[in-house]
Parts: sequence; C-alpha cells; structure tokens
Amino acid sequence: MFYRLAVVLCLLVNSVAGGFNFTYNGFRSVNLSLDGVAEVTSNGLLKLTNDSDQQQGHAFYSSPVKLKDSTNGTAFSFTTTFVFAILPQYPTLSASGMAFVISPSRGRPGALANQYLGLFNESNNGNDTNHVVAVELDTIQNVEFKDIDNNHVGIDVNGLTSKVSHGAGYYVDGTGQFINLTLISGQPMQLWVEYNSLEQRMNVTLAPINVPKPKLPLLSLSRDLSPIVNDTVYIGFSASTIAVVTSHYVLGWSFMINGQAEELVISRLPKLPRRGPEQTSKFLTIGLPLISLTLVFATVSGVFYFIQRKRKFADVVEDWELDYRPQRFKYKDLYVATKGFKDKGLLGSGGFGKVYKGTLLTSKLEIAVKKVSHESRQGMKEFVAEIVSIGRLRHRNLVQLLGYCRRKGELLLVYDYMPNGSLDKYLYGQPNVTLNWRQRFRVIKGVASGLLYLHEEWEQVVIHRDVKASNVLLDSELNGRLGDFGLARLYGHGTDPQTTHVVGTLGYLAPEHTRTRKATTSTDLFAFGAFLLEVACGRRPIEPQGETEDLILVELVFSFWQRGEILEIRDPKLGTDFVAKEVELVLKLGLLCSHSDPRARPSMRQVVQYLEGDVPLPDLSALGLTASGLTFAHGEGFDDFVTSYPSSMDKAHTHSSSIAESLLSGGR
Repeated sequence: MFYRLAVVLCLLVNSVAGGFNFTYNGFRSVNLSLDGVAEVTSNGLLKLTNDSDQQQGHAFYSSPVKLKDSTNGTAFSFTTTFVFAILPQYPTLSASGMAFVISPSRGRPGALANQYLGLFNESNNGNDTNHVVAVELDTIQNVEFKDIDNNHVGIDVNGLTSKVSHGAGYYVDGTGQFINLTLISGQPMQLWVEYNSLEQRMNVTLAPINVPKPKLPLLSLSRDLSPIVNDTVYIGFSASTIAVVTSHYVLGWSFMINGQAEELVISRLPKLPRRGPEQTSKFLTIGLPLISLTLVFATVSGVFYFIQRKRKFADVVEDWELDYRPQRFKYKDLYVATKGFKDKGLLGSGGFGKVYKGTLLTSKLEIAVKKVSHESRQGMKEFVAEIVSIGRLRHRNLVQLLGYCRRKGELLLVYDYMPNGSLDKYLYGQPNVTLNWRQRFRVIKGVASGLLYLHEEWEQVVIHRDVKASNVLLDSELNGRLGDFGLARLYGHGTDPQTTHVVGTLGYLAPEHTRTRKATTSTDLFAFGAFLLEVACGRRPIEPQGETEDLILVELVFSFWQRGEILEIRDPKLGTDFVAKEVELVLKLGLLCSHSDPRARPSMRQVVQYLEGDVPLPDLSALGLTASGLTFAHGEGFDDFVTSYPSSMDKAHTHSSSIAESLLSGGR
C-alpha cells in the first residue's frame, strides 16, 4: 500500500510543470531497479554486465516517470546525458553493446542477450506494441538488423533496426571536422539525448569527456514520440554480452523533463577499474605460484582435451575434395553454429534427414544445415561434384546452397536460412496463418522465374525433380524461393538426360517419368502444374478419401472447368480479396502443365510469359484438353511403382526414397 502511494505521489510530482529531474555523479546510495547481472560497485559505478558471457543487465530509475501531458496526450520534451565506458575482455574484439532505454516496464521481460542487447527477442523485435525508444551504442554488426558497422550509434523505435544511425564520433565546433571514436576503447565518453516536443525531433550527440558538448549533433530523427511511448514510462539502461565478454559501465547520469538536464561534474565521477601493465603485473605476481603448481596438470589435461575434441570434430576429407575446399565447411563451425545440433534448433525432418537452424560465429550469417546419413561411399564423388556445381547457382528466387561438409557417417548440406519457413504451412496450417492472393501470385511468379533460370538461363540444365509447396521457402519479405536441391540433376544444354531412379513425391510425378525413368524439364513442368493448383486451391495434389479411394486435385479442377465454374475451386481462405483473372489464369495454366503428353506442356519461358501477361494463355478447349489427357498418379506403369513407393500424403516433406538410398548408393 505504501509503495502504491509513493508511485502515485511520484507521478503527481512529475506532472507538475513538467520539471521532473535528477542528477547522479556516481551511483553510490542511489535507489535503482536492477536485474540480470547489473550491479553498483563499491565505488559507485553502475556495472551493467560482468565477466560472464551471453548475459544481460538492466538498470532503471526505480519509479515511473510521467512522459506525456495528460490533457492532450503529447509527449513532453526531455534531455538526458550520461557518461559511459565499454571495456571488452580483448581490446580489439567487439562484443555486443548497450543502450539508453525508454520502456513501459522496469526491465525487459522475455528479452534476449547477445545481439538483442537485452531489449527484445526474435518474436517481438520490431512490434509496434513494444512502446520502446532506445539509443543504442552498438559494437557488433548484425546483418539481420541492417547495422552499418560494428561501431555505431543508432536511434531505435520498437526494434533493433535503427531508424537513423551513424559511426561513433563527433563534429568539431567551428571546423565541422568529424573525429571517429571507438566505443570499445575502454575510455569514458559522454552522450546527450535531447527530445524537442514542439519540433518533434530527437538529437543525439557523442563526445569524449574532456570535450564540451558539440553544437552539431551526431544523429537527428524527426519523429513524434507521442504515439510510441506510454503515458508513464521507465527510463534506464540495458546491455548484453556474447561469447566475448565485455563490461559496460555508466559513471554518471542526469535527466530532466521540459528543461536542460544538469551537467555532470566529471571530477566527481567514480574511477573505472585499472587496466594495463600494472594490473597484469599484479595478477602474475599473486598467481605465479599457483600457475607453477598446476602447470603440469593443466598441460596433461589440455592435451587430452585437444585429442578428444579433435576426434569429436574430425571431418572426412579425401584427396579429390581438395578442389572443393571453398565450398567445404568445417564440421566444428557447423556444430558451433547450430549449438550442437540440438532439437531446440530443429526446423524439420523427413525421409531426407533433419534440418537445423544455425548462425555462423564469424560472419553472423543465419544458415540452415541439412544432415543426411549415408553408409555407402559409392557415387559420393559424383554427388559432391554436383552439389558444388549447384552451389554456383545465383538467382533471387532460389535458396542459396552455400556448401557441404562430410563427417563419418553423415553428409551435411548448408543453405541460406529462410526466416518464414516453407509455403505449405501457409496453405495447410491454421486458418489465421495464410497468404492473401497478391502474396501467393508473387510467390508463383517467383518460383516460375527460378525454374526458368534452372532450365534455360544457367550454364547447364538443372532439373529440380521435386517442385512442390513444401520445397518453396519464404524469405523475410515473403518472396518465394525454390529450395531443396537434394534430388536435382544437371546435364548440358542440347544433351539427352540420363536414365535414373524414379525420385520425387507422389502427386507431382509426371506419368512418362515412371516409364522412361528420365527426369526432364517437362517432368519439372508437370510438377509445377501440380504446384499451381496446390497454391490456388489450398489443397494437396492427392487427398485420401477413404481406405481405397483418393481425391485427385487436377481431376477435380478439370471437372469445375468443364462446368464453367473454375473459380469456385479456389481456396476458400482467399475470401473475396483476389483478382479473378489471375486466379483463373493460374488454375488453367495448372491444367495445361498437367497434360499427360509432355509435348503439350508449355516451356518454363512460356509459363513466365503467361504469368506476366506478355502472351495470352491458349484456349484449353482449342487444345483438345480432356479428362483422358490429364494423367495424374494413375498412368500406365504407375501401379507397380506405387507398391514400392512410400506415401507422401502423411507428411508434406516425405520423399519417394531417402537421399541416402536414391543419391548416395550410386544409382541416381
């Protein structure tokens, strides 16, 4: 009861004339709200992080601050300044950063350390419901947040993609010369944050503590904070560490609403811990006897550990693989990137093996790693040669295959990570997880463009052999990218494709494939036709209706076309928000690509022309399209094949046979 009364009184005081302020020249005996690893040292330093890795610390002014005018909901003007220092464990290695924060709550519940600076997590980063404004002092370059470098200042609104940012430094008064500063230098620096409510502008200025506040700010953002921040907020600091530990300090802090924050008295600020030769010398003097006693034990233990670790991360490297070294990943790097291939990072699994999410430690690139077991070395050299060749494919609508790794009984394929997963979860998932027609049509055209590149525009012809919704992945902007080249085949332009095992997924296999056992561009077209119907109808190509009967989607669409009601078969989840002309085009094109005669199917170049509206789609009636011309999973010679082919209807990701059997046993 007393605490609630104190909060109410504090808010009333804050609102009077808008003159709330405080000044701390050091934090000894200051009542702050601390969480995580944050602490106040004995000499009055606010230490946000300590010598532990992957941790976070928060320090907030203990009481809420009224930041809006209750009569009109307008955010007050405010100014704040603080002196900080970032001391990394290793002088030249960057290690996360810190931020001044305006937050709706004390601390940041659910926030992650590492690149998230203790402010957000994967799911809420960028959400307007965060109501957070921050000024980040960032010492790691994160591609996913569009960071400009690993030494910058940025203004963040509800997420870690800065609205404006600039390399750390300051402009010299008079000359305007820009002087660079290194945030991880360990030297104290002063930051000023000033928000003008009338101009709706936030300025940020940085300088060493021995330089007066520069007149020209480092950053300036035109933004009204009124709709962003809550009426009452908490103000303070947040910091985090990664594998390279770093100590983040605040030496002094001043804040004022509707006025200029009081200047800090630099001479009264607490001293930072000593670094350099004297500290090292003292450590060696005290620790030398202990080091001498344990040296032999440490050496023996280290050798044993090194041998065990070398065995654990041993790769299989043969002479013929030396040519592929640039495309070959070290198993240790992939193990670290995926945090040991734990189930927590599992993205999916099926007949092909398992796929894990990972982040490469050096480049911070997010990747997907597919693990495939193999017991036979027959055909491995040829397989890796094709993997490396496919790795040279470059197209905006293809998932980039970055390389491979071999270790003991495993083959690992490394791809770019697609944050929005596979298309099938948007077609068959929960009703509230779907794509509208504009998004679906863009995905269809993107996949078509990617297939055209594979069939006609690269130096070799690439037959994908497994085009389907579950192999179309969506990037951060929901662009469709064709992935999973585990079954792909290559051959030269103008040459005849070789006979192979029949591989693919039931419902997408062309009828002639089961007879000739040759994968061609035309068999890819057949699968693309099934994909078109799948996306437009929101249904799988084959759906079980009972123990002995299946519903064949292409036959169902054909029957609606015959009745002149083809639009009625569209996905009900599209509602009324669709372009009828485009939906009809996709459905008819799906029927045309599903023709049992491969000669009647269009080429991918023609498909792209149809989808772009450059060429009108032929009249299906004029082409003599009939039910007998649509053979879908029931053609001649198919029944014998089905008996040895596991169903793909239970799981969208199930292949006709595992890669271990169909690719690595020699007979592809």
